[in-house]
Amino acid sequence: MNDTQLFERYDWIVETPDAGERIDKFITLQNEDWSRSQVQTWIKEGRVTVNGDAVKNNYKVASDDEITLRVPPPKEMQIKPEPMPLHIVYEDADVVVVNKPRGLVVHPAPGHYSGTLVNGLLAHCKDLSGINGVLRPGIVHRIDKDTSGLLMVAKNDKAHLSLAQQLKDHTVDRKYVAIVHGVIPHEMGTVDAPIGRDPKNRQQMAVVFENSKPAVTHFIVLERFKEYTLVELKLETGRTHQIRVHMKYIGYPLAGDPKYGPKNTLELNGQALHAKTLGFTHPRTGERLVFEAPLPQEMLDVLHVLRMME
Repeated sequence: MNDTQLFERYDWIVETPDAGERIDKFITLQNEDWSRSQVQTWIKEGRVTVNGDAVKNNYKVASDDEITLRVPPPKEMQIKPEPMPLHIVYEDADVVVVNKPRGLVVHPAPGHYSGTLVNGLLAHCKDLSGINGVLRPGIVHRIDKDTSGLLMVAKNDKAHLSLAQQLKDHTVDRKYVAIVHGVIPHEMGTVDAPIGRDPKNRQQMAVVFENSKPAVTHFIVLERFKEYTLVELKLETGRTHQIRVHMKYIGYPLAGDPKYGPKNTLELNGQALHAKTLGFTHPRTGERLVFEAPLPQEMLDVLHVLRMME
């Protein structure tokens, strides 16, 4: 491969719980943006080595294997603007705040380049920051596909750096509303528990105390029902699936959550989770901006049913 300096390099050392896993599946589990078919293509192209040697897709990793992946730079032409209805809550020369609907993926990933929020944003405004590269222009943070609510997007690199630093400094105000299983007896609480890849199920995150990152979620009870509780949650950190993992950890998993919730749950198209409040300091003016997004109709309908059952 020529021009190796243009490639993005990833390195892993296989830990004992992953020993015996197929190499294509192992790599797919390291980054949720990569599809298994895309990883298999990279392996066939010789972009993956194990202990310095190329392998086939059916190679089974062993403990202490040193795996290297060199991802080629995406081509500009891969991401195309796609007009779509967007709920723009706020917009100026530096920032866009979007109320993302449930079911919409935030940004493209290798092998999946269309139908995302980024495609819609490129059709809406061509001036998005380039710090996160071609696949994620303007994206400072993201929310899960089946989580609805507010998302801030940077329209230039200066704004992007400012917003990213605010996230790192925990000065961005992010509040969510969720419906969880069970009746929480206390009025508020804090979950301070590190999150990392679940050693028993590598497709999920979990509270683990090795190979993990600190994670803190605060919550208050808004309303109780017979078997469910409506809660408001405030993120202090922003780990993958943080709210879903933390609420499961304390015994109150999100209703409708296909990955972390029980099988017997409310009929929803994904977890009952909505990013309700987003507050940050404007990167140019220094003004503090706070935005609110009302609950989506699907969650309102569920709450109506729960109240009728009281």
